[in-house]
Amino acid sequence: MSDPDFDSFPLVVKGRKFEDFTVGQKIPHHWGRTLTEADNAIFSSATCAWIPLYLNAEYARGRGLRDVVVNPMLVLCTVVGLSVEDLSESGGPFLGVDDCRFGVPVHPGDTLVARSEVVDKRTSSSRPGVGIVTWHTEAHNQRGELVVELQRTNLVVTRGKDLL
Repeated sequence: MSDPDFDSFPLVVKGRKFEDFTVGQKIPHHWGRTLTEADNAIFSSATCAWIPLYLNAEYARGRGLRDVVVNPMLVLCTVVGLSVEDLSESGGPFLGVDDCRFGVPVHPGDTLVARSEVVDKRTSSSRPGVGIVTWHTEAHNQRGELVVELQRTNLVVTRGKDLL
């Protein structure tokens, strides 16, 4: 079998550019994600988070919870992941998370949905063709309870630029 001709595959540009964001703009993210017991066990084990609250149902129940608690870092990573397609898929370095606050605990079987609002936008003074955008993101479970909120900032390329 011969090697594929990669030049015959068209490049599909994805994501929003800097000009596509306006301060105050509200952006709902796609259909959400149900976190499972397996997600939690694999993530907690892979990150060496050997915390009984995340891995031992009897321990969690003994502290008044209905089940293990999903590792909050998995919750945060999932929520940021839910927002990537709408906010930062066009590329640009992730500049960080600020003011991250967790709400009610997430348990296996909970489904998270997220939405973001543009809270700040400015062009970069040191990098032509790049802007800096900050979003406030909230995620809720299937009961509408807040599970996490955060501010996240990325460099975002301007229209007409493909690479940083």
